[in-house]
Amino acid sequence: MKNTFIILSVFTALFTSFRVSSQTKKPAETAPAELVNVFVGSSGDHGQMSPAASYPFSMLSIGPQTYPNLHMGYEHKAKVFLGFTHNRFEGVGCQGSGGNILIKPFLGDDEKASILNKVTEHAGPGFYQVAFSNHIAAKIAVYQNAGVESYSFPQGKKGFFIDLSHTLANRFVAEEHELGNNEITGWIDSRTTCNVGTYRVYYCIKFNQPVTFVPGNEHKLTANVDAGQVQLSVAVSSVDVAHAKASVKTTGFEQMKAQSIGGWNKVLSRVKVKGNPEREKLFYSMLYRTVQSPYVVSETDGSYRAADGSLQTTKDSVYNGWAIWDNYRTQLPLLSILYPDKYKSITTSLTNLYQYGKKDYATKHEPSNTVRTEHAIVVLLDAYRKGYKVDFGKVIDSLKAEVDRLDFSHPDKALESSYDCWALSQIMAINGNQELSEKYKQKALGYKEYWNKDFKDITKNDVDRIPARGLYQGTVWQYRWFVPFDIKGLIGLIGGQKEYISQLDRFFDNDYYNHANEPDIQAPLMYNASAQPWKSQAAVHKYAADTVVQYYFNDNSRGIDPFVGVIYQNKPDTYVRTMDDDAGAMSAWFVFAATGISPACVGWPVYYLNVPLFKQVQFSWPGGKSFTINVTNYAEGRKFIQSVVLNGIKLNRNWLTHQEIMQGGTLVITAADKPNEQFGVSDQWVSDVEMK
Repeated sequence: MKNTFIILSVFTALFTSFRVSSQTKKPAETAPAELVNVFVGSSGDHGQMSPAASYPFSMLSIGPQTYPNLHMGYEHKAKVFLGFTHNRFEGVGCQGSGGNILIKPFLGDDEKASILNKVTEHAGPGFYQVAFSNHIAAKIAVYQNAGVESYSFPQGKKGFFIDLSHTLANRFVAEEHELGNNEITGWIDSRTTCNVGTYRVYYCIKFNQPVTFVPGNEHKLTANVDAGQVQLSVAVSSVDVAHAKASVKTTGFEQMKAQSIGGWNKVLSRVKVKGNPEREKLFYSMLYRTVQSPYVVSETDGSYRAADGSLQTTKDSVYNGWAIWDNYRTQLPLLSILYPDKYKSITTSLTNLYQYGKKDYATKHEPSNTVRTEHAIVVLLDAYRKGYKVDFGKVIDSLKAEVDRLDFSHPDKALESSYDCWALSQIMAINGNQELSEKYKQKALGYKEYWNKDFKDITKNDVDRIPARGLYQGTVWQYRWFVPFDIKGLIGLIGGQKEYISQLDRFFDNDYYNHANEPDIQAPLMYNASAQPWKSQAAVHKYAADTVVQYYFNDNSRGIDPFVGVIYQNKPDTYVRTMDDDAGAMSAWFVFAATGISPACVGWPVYYLNVPLFKQVQFSWPGGKSFTINVTNYAEGRKFIQSVVLNGIKLNRNWLTHQEIMQGGTLVITAADKPNEQFGVSDQWVSDVEMK
């Protein structure tokens, strides 16, 4: 009996210890960078994105160049590689952007032996790896503006073809380079994304093995090597070659990969979501896309090139590489929430553009690749109202000059330009100039004349065709909703609340809405300004997570081969065909929808609410402050708001302010299968041109 008692005692102790340890030991959380699929949107005309190794807000982006040469530079289904290039602007049109410094590893004298046929590839935030059928393999990592490219070769003659004139869409202008002791340095001028201005890249490429350079045709050369393992250390700068050389890192691939992943995890972890594991992967893949631009162009010593080419110094980070078009409605507002430490400098950099002759697309000289900067005035107003410092006084004349030359020649241009006029009116009031504020308010209100003439009549058979009535990339149905600064006035033009709801219903019920292009991406939110806000809750959920019907925006093929499916999916051919991500515009739309908040009108610090796609969403910032959104009664597909409680206080409104989010706290949203037709009706936020 004594032995039995001892055995039982030992067993009980062991069991108790196991139970305690199993209860206290929590499974390690998966780091967000591990969830990212960098191949999302990288096949066909489905996003125009690539799996290039990159770093948040960095000019350097090293990625594969495939054949056929699509305007993203990469096609996921392609087998033949042309080499690797060192910058690109993700998700934009104009036949692509970037593609400087093409490096192609080769093997032997036989041309067939040098064909790079992909066998396997693997990539994640900050790194890219590929192996070819000729047994050449490449491993690439990027950290800030430095990168390493590690190549392995089989036995035989080997080396690299280097094309310093390569760009996407043939935008090369000029270059100068110097060959040194196992290194190449120089600069390259290329035209910006839409061929308007020129940007310059300074670079340094160091080989860790002896190399023999052989000049080839103009701007091309061959680098012959003997070793089977060769590492290239690369760095770029917008300032000069000296800074590029100083930025070169001789660390190995694995070390730089780890550094880059660490940096990505810090950036991506500003939002934590808990829910469907597969949707978490999609979420972080979309969030990853929102922080590719703008680029940091200043060096650690504060030096940078201004838009006029002059050398300047500053204590703050300087950003360029702008793509301010439809991302001004989603991506930039998202950055303003998640990265206030960086957005302060982004706002200052954007303000400073006006001191150097800012243009809608690009100036004559740019410090880095850029796309366009339209609606920057709206972004600045939005930043100011969110508490970011904007010195309007030093650029007010430039803001006025920009608005005075706006284009009203086409119906869509007239609506877009009216938004900027409204923004200037608000800025003039902030600046104490009531006379000019009133002048530009009246100019903004001129949208009503254009709207009545070109958008009121929806009885004609051209209302869902491109082009019609002089519109660019959208239909009459899609553009007619674009009066974000005066929805109250728009409701009046349409004929009142009842007709407003009726026409929105007709718009969505007939699949006139098109998520592939951005003129109407705010439309799913527009029921929030009506007596039926629950319809916005349903619409946002539908286009973020449900099966939808979409007709391609540029071929007028209604009834012929429509898109039927879920727009946002974790696969290379996600999105609707013809849909660009536009520098994070569309991925940020999903991130907002998934977290339960979306900008009501950029220029006002207000966000409309919907049921998040996760049980819990948490925004967190340095210093320990956080804002948590908990969804009670959560279930997959449950999309209506039953009630909302903010920091213990019940709200009967379908909106929050930027300040309420940024000061931290807890928002509890109770979800329901059926709409609560009383919620969000009595206390609404509706944009009105008369608001101050």
